[in-house]
Amino acid sequence: MNRIAANPIPYWSRAGKTREVFDAAFRDFQEIGFTAVKADVPDGMDPADYLDWIGGYGLAPSLSLFNSAFDETVDMAEEVERAKRFAATQTALGLDRTMISSMSLPARMAQPAVGADFDVSRLARAIDNCGTVCRVLRAEGLRPLHHSHVGGVFETAEEITRLLDDLGPDVIGFGPDTGHLTWAGVDAAAFVARYADRIGGIHLKDCFPDLLSPAARGGMTYHEVQATKRLWAEPGLGVVDFDAVLAAIPDGYDGDFMIEVDEPSVASKRESHRLSYQWAREALAARTG
Repeated sequence: MNRIAANPIPYWSRAGKTREVFDAAFRDFQEIGFTAVKADVPDGMDPADYLDWIGGYGLAPSLSLFNSAFDETVDMAEEVERAKRFAATQTALGLDRTMISSMSLPARMAQPAVGADFDVSRLARAIDNCGTVCRVLRAEGLRPLHHSHVGGVFETAEEITRLLDDLGPDVIGFGPDTGHLTWAGVDAAAFVARYADRIGGIHLKDCFPDLLSPAARGGMTYHEVQATKRLWAEPGLGVVDFDAVLAAIPDGYDGDFMIEVDEPSVASKRESHRLSYQWAREALAARTG
């Protein structure tokens, strides 16, 4: 059976990845009913201690994320070493796959979800760099899954398609984020169906319709749009067609279903995750038991 996992991003995005912050998130997750959590091992903690720590809340590690700009600002020798360290930690936790994503290209954080400042040579370089890191992760025992994210060099449908098609399934799998695809104007269900044979993980994120149109955002930055609380929605409250998304995922899918609401639309982080988990239990009943 697949698990329903949680990413505690709204807990740490402003407060930092401290033990105190994670403790608060893990207590909430335990009380709500989650059994898996995105594997973010704090600096200075070894994997065995991390497993004991989250196990005390009835949680197990779920796939994490390796992030890189993958563009001309990156020192690839350093990225390769960082990828090896990341893989060593993740495999020590018993994980066999990871999301891999590109984030925070300045022009795209300033003007999100429209492919701002597109440069064909930058895209080609980023694909090559991503391929290098993917091969390192695979050699270290982790299956890399491309994770779509607004603000990065692989933002639009065309860029994501180019990455996946150029590198191929032997190098990179697919780990979509339904919310980020939707914000970038991509039909999430159709995209999942297109790469269904490569999917190894998924973030279930929803979007309100209010600010999806570039005209409605009026030049707002990524963080300004997110801060309105009218971008990200708890699953089932927005416009993502999850019936179609879930129908596109093969019956043999062996990954987790990770809930992710970067900026809760409701009063508290705990309530956001409670609503999300309640929705997931119903929507995923046939897959999660």
